Amino acid sequence: MRVLNGRREVQRRGWIRRLFLHPIPLGYAPVRRDRRARLEALRTSDGRGLPERMKAQISRELDRLELLLEQIKAVEAAREAMLASLTQAGTDTKADARHPLAMLLGVKGIGAEFAANLWMEAFYRTFANRRKLAAYAGLAATPWQSGAIAHEQGVSKAGNPRLRTKMVQLAWLWLRHQPQSALARWFHEQGKRERKGWRKSAIVALARKLLVALWKYVNAGVLIEGAVLKRA
Repeated sequence: MRVLNGRREVQRRGWIRRLFLHPIPLGYAPVRRDRRARLEALRTSDGRGLPERMKAQISRELDRLELLLEQIKAVEAAREAMLASLTQAGTDTKADARHPLAMLLGVKGIGAEFAANLWMEAFYRTFANRRKLAAYAGLAATPWQSGAIAHEQGVSKAGNPRLRTKMVQLAWLWLRHQPQSALARWFHEQGKRERKGWRKSAIVALARKLLVALWKYVNAGVLIEGAVLKRA
């Protein structure tokens, strides 16, 4: 729901910008709190006010945008309440009985948004092995071979696009917050090969490895080598 409403918010903001067919000053941001007042004070580059019909249409789009913003706030509040209750429950029980969400939130670099997405998009399910997990996320490798020629064709992209996008984003954040982990060191080792465009393929591979490693962590308690947990 948070992702869907977020996309709708971006669509509404883009639609509002496209309504400005007249030459107006740049810088009008529909998500600012003073959007209504700024709309009334907006002038074209030649000093004229906006046409009334255009202003009315933009006002209706702002109504829709504000509804989406309120829905996003409600979803985020419900998510925060759920995470808070699970985190509290995790601190009151033994380490091996903690909820996967509480375990993910304990890893440095993983916040509420990523933890909730990982749980709701993947980890609430049961996977037989790491290959099926990678295939579900659309991060499985697709090798190609013809005679003596063999190379990778990239990821299949046949799985869950939301999970795949989040994992690629998390992989970049992992390099920043967990630079001493084994996965981060593996990524930087790939750069020493000096292959053209290596970062794009390596970050996808890192996303796949990180997804599998986090899956093992929440299911078996196997912490990623070199990873740092948040301070209690």
